Amino acid sequence: MSLVTIFSYLAIYVIVWMVCLFAVLPWGARSQTDAGDIVRGTEPGAPARFTIGKKLLATTVLAFVVVALIGWGISN
Repeated sequence: MSLVTIFSYLAIYVIVWMVCLFAVLPWGARSQTDAGDIVRGTEPGAPARFTIGKKLLATTVLAFVVVALIGWGISN
């Protein structure tokens, strides 16, 4: 595998990761209004709990699978 190919797949991975992040962010999100616990001075539609760690992990795994499928499609 050439250096250009590695950097190409890295660039594809970064782009796919960003797209997947925006797809994953709303998963399991509950607003403060839904939770019934509105913090004074904040937007009621703001998330009650912001669990970014799980979402970043899900994004990383999902992006890896998508890039693997893209690589498989390119090679075949």
